[in-house]
Amino acid sequence: MGATAEVTTWSLEMHSPGDLRPAPKPELPDLVLMQALRPSPAFARFLYATVGRDWQWIDRLPWTDSEWLAWLDRPGVETWVAYMEGTPAGYFQLDGASEPGSVEIAYFGLMPGFIGQGLGGWLLTEAVRRAWALGPARVWVHTCSLDGPHALANYKARGLRVFKEVVGVTG
Repeated sequence: MGATAEVTTWSLEMHSPGDLRPAPKPELPDLVLMQALRPSPAFARFLYATVGRDWQWIDRLPWTDSEWLAWLDRPGVETWVAYMEGTPAGYFQLDGASEPGSVEIAYFGLMPGFIGQGLGGWLLTEAVRRAWALGPARVWVHTCSLDGPHALANYKARGLRVFKEVVGVTG
């Protein structure tokens, strides 16, 4: 049996685009944000596994290509990737298909080599802006105590508010 640990999960939401407190785009070389327009299981798996490696993202690691494609190919699901000098630096996936009237920032994070360079606030700002562009009444996200140490603070700094907190055990 594996080790157990207490984990706190926070769900945060925003009900108006005007609540967004944007972070500026960092002045870094050749920083661009692009939507991945062709759903690719291999690329989605790479983003998920690499960004989530240090934060216990394991739920989707066993997914087959068919399972990835079924999720990625749904209307309202979008993948956006930040590149710096042609290298993936971080990404976010939006899910506007699971809950009517809401868009979830389903996945959000930076590649390990790009943490601490001021990208997180800007990338989250762009994720929230894009989520609102899809026309929901609410944008939401969840994070937990296993995620990056600045995740919760970044969500709150952008104007998302905690609406639910759950303490549980993992392992």
